[in-house]
Amino acid sequence: MDNMKTGTTTIGIVNADGVVLASEHRATMGNFIAHKETQKVFRIDDNIGLTTAGLVGDAQVMARYLRAEVELYKLKRTAPMTVKSAATLTSNILRRGGGAYGYYYVGLIVGGYDKDGGHVFSLDAAGGSIPDNYISVGSGSPYAYGVLEDHYKKDITLDDSINLAIRALNAAMKRDSASGDGMDIVTITKDGYVEVSQEEILKRASRMGINVPRPN
Repeated sequence: MDNMKTGTTTIGIVNADGVVLASEHRATMGNFIAHKETQKVFRIDDNIGLTTAGLVGDAQVMARYLRAEVELYKLKRTAPMTVKSAATLTSNILRRGGGAYGYYYVGLIVGGYDKDGGHVFSLDAAGGSIPDNYISVGSGSPYAYGVLEDHYKKDITLDDSINLAIRALNAAMKRDSASGDGMDIVTITKDGYVEVSQEEILKRASRMGINVPRPN
């Protein structure tokens, strides 16, 4: 069950204060909805987060692996790792191979905040690492990108980027059968890694006329 393929929508958005990372909750096995409360956004450090798409087992291993390496870096350097360094480290891990098929069957977003501001990087299973102002990974990403392309601005505020993540996830959940069952959203700023409460997500969605399923 841990090695099931997951259809997914994950999102990373750079804003004036840092970044927003978001995902929905559904995990699938083909046409079967296997889980409705799957974690796809992981805290790596106070200033770095990770979103995951792909095999659940591989994704969970990557999150644990990266968290441990970032902690070792802090112990050795007595300073937090930059977001670019975390993305490069993750890229190198992916490139070396491993996972269920001899490589990690995942698509990742590494995002966070450091002395140079907010950053998000898209990483593929081959180790490619590409920075951008906004990123979506997973089966629902084409639908999310339509909303992100239409609404993103380079000076977008933290508040507006949370709302944009909700809009983009909602578009994906409406059209991608492998995405659904609620949302997880986190912010990473100079104040650290903060999870947006489910009550706050539902309140914001309601104001925008969006119906978000409550987690079971």
